Amino acid sequence: MAPRRDSKDEDASPSQGFGAGGGETIPGAAKAPTKPLAALGAKNSKTASKVSRGPGSGKRTSVQRAIPDAVANRMARRSALASGFPTLMGMTVFVASYLLVSRDILDVPPAATLVASGGCFLLGLVGLSYGVFSSSWEEQPGSLLGAEQIRVNVGRLRESIRSMRQAGPGDSQG
Repeated sequence: MAPRRDSKDEDASPSQGFGAGGGETIPGAAKAPTKPLAALGAKNSKTASKVSRGPGSGKRTSVQRAIPDAVANRMARRSALASGFPTLMGMTVFVASYLLVSRDILDVPPAATLVASGGCFLLGLVGLSYGVFSSSWEEQPGSLLGAEQIRVNVGRLRESIRSMRQAGPGDSQG
């Protein structure tokens, strides 16, 4: 017999079971929080950019981010380009190898396919790091390749690691 469904099911909280229309709850299940995200401490988060106070309210609270939006978008674009192309090439190696072997055009050893595709995927991983480290943190985007920013950003990373080590494992900065 199928569980009974009525209009109360659609508004049921997560603590109510499927078909629990009569106010029955599952023992030990937590009720869903009813406070807005801002009241739950999201406004103190360093990584949250904006928190909505409710659907359609139009009120937004701006919060300081660790990485500015323009820089984060620049990093994402560079990383997508620098890692996407080699990763696509790695997949292409598999397809090309399959086609060459299955049509008896060339006998490609499996190890060659593995090494070639693995090299492309490794290059994609390097491209991911390159995209992050070559992005300018200045208001202006910087040069096309961003090679001059790598040394600056690696220095920032090292300084950040040094300051975290000096703060100690028990200290909380958030």
